Amino acid sequence: MLVLTVLQGPEKGRRFELPANEPQQIGRSSEALPLNDQTISRRHAELTPDEGSWIIRDLHSSNGTYVNGTLVGSKVILHPGDQIRTGTTLLLFGDEPQRKAAPVRLAGRDEIDISVEHTVESNDDSMVMSVPSPGSDAEFQLKVIYELTSLIGTVSDRQELLDKVMDIVFNYFDADRGFILLRTNPDKTDENYDPVVIRTKAAGGKPGEEAKPIAISKTIVRYVIQKKVGVLSANAMNDQRFATGDSVQSYGIRSAMCVPIKFKDKIYGVIQVDSMIKNYTYTEDQLALLTTIGVHTGLALANARLYEARVKAERLAAVGQTVASLSHSIKNILQGMRGGAEVVELGMRKNNITVLKNGWDIVARNQQRIYELAMNMLAFSKQRKPEIVMTNLPQILTEIIALMQQSYDSKQVALISDFDNDMPPVPLDPGGVHQAVLNLVNNGLDACEPESGVVTLKAEYIPDKEVVLIQVRDNGIGIPPETQKRLFQPFHSTKGLRGTGLGLVVTKKVVEEHGGKIQIDTADDKGTTFRIILPTNTEQQPHSADTQGPY
Repeated sequence: MLVLTVLQGPEKGRRFELPANEPQQIGRSSEALPLNDQTISRRHAELTPDEGSWIIRDLHSSNGTYVNGTLVGSKVILHPGDQIRTGTTLLLFGDEPQRKAAPVRLAGRDEIDISVEHTVESNDDSMVMSVPSPGSDAEFQLKVIYELTSLIGTVSDRQELLDKVMDIVFNYFDADRGFILLRTNPDKTDENYDPVVIRTKAAGGKPGEEAKPIAISKTIVRYVIQKKVGVLSANAMNDQRFATGDSVQSYGIRSAMCVPIKFKDKIYGVIQVDSMIKNYTYTEDQLALLTTIGVHTGLALANARLYEARVKAERLAAVGQTVASLSHSIKNILQGMRGGAEVVELGMRKNNITVLKNGWDIVARNQQRIYELAMNMLAFSKQRKPEIVMTNLPQILTEIIALMQQSYDSKQVALISDFDNDMPPVPLDPGGVHQAVLNLVNNGLDACEPESGVVTLKAEYIPDKEVVLIQVRDNGIGIPPETQKRLFQPFHSTKGLRGTGLGLVVTKKVVEEHGGKIQIDTADDKGTTFRIILPTNTEQQPHSADTQGPY
């Protein structure tokens, strides 16, 4: 059966099976393939079976659908191994998911016990084996510990962390099979465990391969967790207690080690490896080393949980600040519209066209503010890289001047253009650049005094440096130093009720998405100049089919 596996995104690791003859829809409100990704549309894309093949088409989504980095037009035939990107979610289409764990069976007979030859205490002393046991390879042990230490604090994703731990285990222990069990809820003392990593020597110790079922005895797991010790079972096939035990006899287990994954007093789970080689047994030194691996893994899991908690707290705080700032901006706009509506009503009651027009002007201005707020919020939160195409920059700048000319004329501020209409096309995102420059031209108007204000929009192509330079210069009062420090902070505005606090933030975001930079030159009573420097070398710019995480 064909499946879709989520490789990246909010639901990483999730797997969808595709039925043989039923179309499947991807989207936030889809019943077939629902994805909790706020960057995709409610009805984003549709997969349709067609004579043994599957066809994908985009359903006019906001951010588009990509197959192997190419934007989907009308429809595309999918092949096993194709990667589908919708918003920030990356899906793998194929016969099997990228990672398929071997089936796990918990031994149901609690009387099947382990033959405990040696035990090692699992505590903080296991973190560093400064004095290796006699006969052990000190350099070998230190190398393992060094690799473990490098994982702590560098890997925050739990599954990636555990996969790398099992890589180390299979690199340094001659194991036929190995697995990592984690408690479903490490904060509780129940006996519910999830097999999160399973490896076999037959699969080369790598994930994503079909493996024989691995039997897990509840007794050995319970013993390790309750006693908080690592245990070594040697020559298990010769132990009479395993004579009728499927978990040993059916799978030919001859020697096994199982250690707790522990940090302080909290047990997260266990790591177990076993061997089917005759006359082979793990040693006490190997048990001590695997116990150390368990303790390091517990520390890394604890760090990962702390990191997740911190990110969650920061995210909630950011959401709260955003909601509060938006509410304040929207409230101010609504107050302006309410005042304008009251003036309109007054003009209607008195049948006074002048009063009526003044009231409607107030309403219209606040409608424009709502539009600007919505567009800036959309650009601020859009999770994609720019659509780079060869662009006629002077044409975009001319459109901006035409759009702003009436506002400049109403305030009696001069708007001067200074750019070469014969400038060659350059690779830019026309929509993003239009909005970025429009925000600066709009800010320049607000910074100038009526009748004496002048704003100059200048652009030039510098072939030697392979850049485009766009400048917006005004002769206003300049920007104070204390304001410059917060200039690009979201929702920080110096315009009072007239500002949304997102214009410069969006401009900076667009510029950085192009791989460019923005510079400011300002002084008291000498005005302000904003310079946008955008590279025209396509090798320095992001690919249009890629997506990125939230800004």
